[in-house]
Amino acid sequence: MFVTKILDGKAHKGVLTIDPGASVADAVAELAARRIGALVVSSDGRHAEGILSERDIVRELGRSGGKVLEQKVSDLMTTDLHTCAPNERSEAVLQSMTDGRFRHMPVVEDGLLVGLISLGDVVKARLSEVSMEKSALEAMIAGQ
Repeated sequence: MFVTKILDGKAHKGVLTIDPGASVADAVAELAARRIGALVVSSDGRHAEGILSERDIVRELGRSGGKVLEQKVSDLMTTDLHTCAPNERSEAVLQSMTDGRFRHMPVVEDGLLVGLISLGDVVKARLSEVSMEKSALEAMIAGQ
């Protein structure tokens, strides 16, 4: 399965972004309101400059306490982005996420942000694919 197919199956189309100058408190409010685990950091909504995840916030919360909420998103965001393209296969993306130990990956095409997929999105797609393969094999064995 290709990344583009995973994006097509997502309930929310588009990419939620946050400005690097926004406060971490604003990011936390957005994460909580949307019930999501990460936001792509972008000044223009089209180019990914970084990503801010729950994990980034919790790590800094452990270090500096509640004052982390006063910091800027740019202070906490991960800038070493691992991205994928819409035409990449889900197996490769899953392997990259597993190897890198991260749960969210921006999808970029021609330098522009076109989506964000989570580990859960990829696993769900792979399970669906395996289920379809199983059904096809069972039908072949049964002679249908």
